[in-house]
Amino acid sequence: MTRKHSPLFVTKDLLDTRYKGAEVIFLAGSVMRGEATEHSDLDIVVIYPKLQQAFRESFYHLEWPVEAFVHDPKTLKQFLYEIDQPTGTSTLAEMVYDGLETPSATPFSDELKKMAGDVLQAGPPPLTQAEIEDRRYHLSERLDDLRLPRSKIELFATASFMFGEVADYYFRSQNQYSATGKSILKKLKKADPAFYRRFTDSFEQLFSTGQGKMVIDLTEELLAQNGGLLFDQYRRDAASVEGQLRRTDR
Repeated sequence: MTRKHSPLFVTKDLLDTRYKGAEVIFLAGSVMRGEATEHSDLDIVVIYPKLQQAFRESFYHLEWPVEAFVHDPKTLKQFLYEIDQPTGTSTLAEMVYDGLETPSATPFSDELKKMAGDVLQAGPPPLTQAEIEDRRYHLSERLDDLRLPRSKIELFATASFMFGEVADYYFRSQNQYSATGKSILKKLKKADPAFYRRFTDSFEQLFSTGQGKMVIDLTEELLAQNGGLLFDQYRRDAASVEGQLRRTDR
């Protein structure tokens, strides 16, 4: 097997070739946390002094898969404050704040890190009462599916949905940024080690044995903090919550 170049070498080469004219590249992701596998990609945020529009792209460079988010300071600020923060998303801010500056730290990169840090420190906007009720309602429905699934594959379909939704409810109901996929576990462990253990133990039991009681108990406890299960009297008008009315598959 051919030995790959180091992530830092590849990032510097990208700055010299593909992203000529960029001020800085922030190298982030699992390779910077020491958690990379042989299939991990390089996650980078590329910042130009000025761009016509921001974009993202994926490609291979020096045998590394690369996922790049390309911005200038104006578009970065727009994404952080107008797109990500309102929806409870912090991935881009974390990539900039935690990323390693290439070729080196400068006053320019320091300002970008400060902006990302301010967004992370501020957190997402609190959920509205309607948003809390929506989450309570959809989780309540899924708990019913979990209590008496019609098949094993249906059980796992419900469990897969709940893995993300229970975590999202935990984060957002506490005014924290949410996470998706495998990032859920990293963020949960950092935010609340005790809850992380309950969460992982509950879903590990569900996926390994098909027993959902621990997940059901955990979810009911979370929902109880904001009124508990919700079905009776729940209503959403189509004109006021566009796209929220949808038929639940049964």
